[in-house]
Amino acid sequence: MSEVNSNTAGQEQELSELLQIRRDKLETLRQEGRDPFTQTRFARSAWSAQIKEDYEGFEGKTVSVAGRIMSKRGMGKVIFCHIKDDRGQIQLYVRSDAVSEQDFKDFRRFDIGDIIGVSGYVFKTKTEEISVHVEKLTLLAKSLRPLPEKFHGMTSTELKYRQRYVDLIVSDESRRNFEIRSKFVSFVRRFLEERGYMEVETPVLNTISGGATARPFITHHNTLDIDMYLRIATELNLKRLIVGGIERVYELGRIFRNEGMDTKHNPEFTTVELYEAYADFNVMMDLFEELLSRAAMEILGTYTVTWQGQEINLAPGFKRMTMAEAVREALGVDFMAIDSDREAVQAAKALGVDMEKVEPTWGHALYECFDQKVEETLIQPTFITMHPVDVSPLAKRSPQDPRLTERFELFICASEMGNAFSELNDPIDQKQRFQKQVDLRNSGDEEAAMMDEDYINALEYGMPPTGGLGIGIDRCVMLLTGCSSIRDVILFPTMKPLD
Repeated sequence: MSEVNSNTAGQEQELSELLQIRRDKLETLRQEGRDPFTQTRFARSAWSAQIKEDYEGFEGKTVSVAGRIMSKRGMGKVIFCHIKDDRGQIQLYVRSDAVSEQDFKDFRRFDIGDIIGVSGYVFKTKTEEISVHVEKLTLLAKSLRPLPEKFHGMTSTELKYRQRYVDLIVSDESRRNFEIRSKFVSFVRRFLEERGYMEVETPVLNTISGGATARPFITHHNTLDIDMYLRIATELNLKRLIVGGIERVYELGRIFRNEGMDTKHNPEFTTVELYEAYADFNVMMDLFEELLSRAAMEILGTYTVTWQGQEINLAPGFKRMTMAEAVREALGVDFMAIDSDREAVQAAKALGVDMEKVEPTWGHALYECFDQKVEETLIQPTFITMHPVDVSPLAKRSPQDPRLTERFELFICASEMGNAFSELNDPIDQKQRFQKQVDLRNSGDEEAAMMDEDYINALEYGMPPTGGLGIGIDRCVMLLTGCSSIRDVILFPTMKPLD
C-alpha cells in the first residue's frame, strides 16, 4: 500500500474510532436517563459579545449562556473551555467545588463540538480574560462527529461548500462573508425604498423564457401538462407593472440559467432588477454608483476594498466611456469611423478577434472586440455605455446613432456588476427584435430569446420612457468581502453529487 493510501486508511480508522467513542458516550447518558436530545429549550440571558462589550455592567452578576464547545483544557479540579454562540466566544471556568459532582463528571466527558448551556457569574481570570464562573450546566445536544480541527482540518475547498454548516462553525471568515451579504441585501432594499420603489414578486416558472439571452432550465407542469421555464430574468414582468402604473418597482430574488459554472457563475444566483418610469440609463448610472459607494461606506466604513489582488476605489465618480471609446483607447481602432459590416468584421479579425460564432455585422464586431480584448483590462469601476443594438434586444436605440442603444454595464476587476438600459417602449421595434431572436433560436442558438406576444400587447397599451437596471447581488458581495469565488458568497452553491 502506498504511503498516501496508508495515511488515508489511518485517518478513516481514527475517525471511525472517534465516532464510536462519541456514540458510546451518548448511549451511557441515555442509560442514565439523561438523553441530551430531549432538551427542548434553554433560557439564555446574555450573549458572549454583550458580556465582553459591557463587562462593568455584567461583572459579578449571574448570567445564562449557551453555545458550542470550541476548546477545552483541564487542570486538576479546574476546567477551562470556550463556547461559541451566534455573536462570538466566551470562556467558561468550571471548578469541581462550584458545581455538583455529577456536573463536573459530565463536563470532563464533554467533547469539543457539544452544545451546552450554563449559568454562573461573570468575572475575570488571573490572565484578565472575561469569563463565566460556572455554577450549573446542561448538555443540550451531543456532537457525534468531531470538528475538522480535531481530525484533519477543513483543508478541502469543495468540502466546505458541501458542508457549509461545518464551515460556518469553524470559520469566522465565512461567517463574516455571509453577514456582509445579509447587510448588503438589507441595504439595497432600504436604499430603493427610500426612493419610493415598491418591492414585488413575479413568477419563477414561466411559459416563455425571456428578459435576457441565456439558456433556461426546463421543467414540466404535470397538471397543465406543459413544459415551463425557470426564469432567466425578471425584466419583462416588471416592465408589465410599469405599464400598469407602478412607476418605481423592483424585485430581489433568484435567477436560473442553465449555463457554465466557474468562479463568477453559479446556475442559480441572486439579482435585483429595478425600473423607474420617466427615467433613462443616465439616471440608472447615477443610482448604481451611489448604491455601491454608500454600501461600501455603510457596511465596511471605507470606499477602498481589495478584490482579485487589486485595490479598488468605490468613491463616487466612476469612470464613464462608450464601448467604441473603450475599444479605440485599448486597441486603436475607431469603429465610429467605420460604416460597413464588412469593414468592421475585417477590422475585428485583424485584431485577432474570433468572429466565427456571431453574425458578421458592425455591431457584433464592435462588441466582440470589447468582450474578447478590452473587458479584461477594466480594473477600477468603469461604466461602459452605448452598446450595439445587435446585442441589446430590449434597449432603446440611441437618437444619435441607430446602430447603438442607450445601455451600460459596470465593470470592476473585469467582472460585470450590473446591466442597465433606457428601456425600449416601441412595440413595433420590440416585435421586430423579438423576431430576430426567434430566427436565431430557430437556427440553433439556445440562448436567444423567445417571442412574447403578451409583452408586445402590454407595450401597445403604452409604457412611459423607463430606465431599468439589473445588479448581480453575488458579484457585489464578492467585491465587498474580497472573495474570489462566487461559491464563497452563496451559502449552498450548486454541487455535483458525490455518487
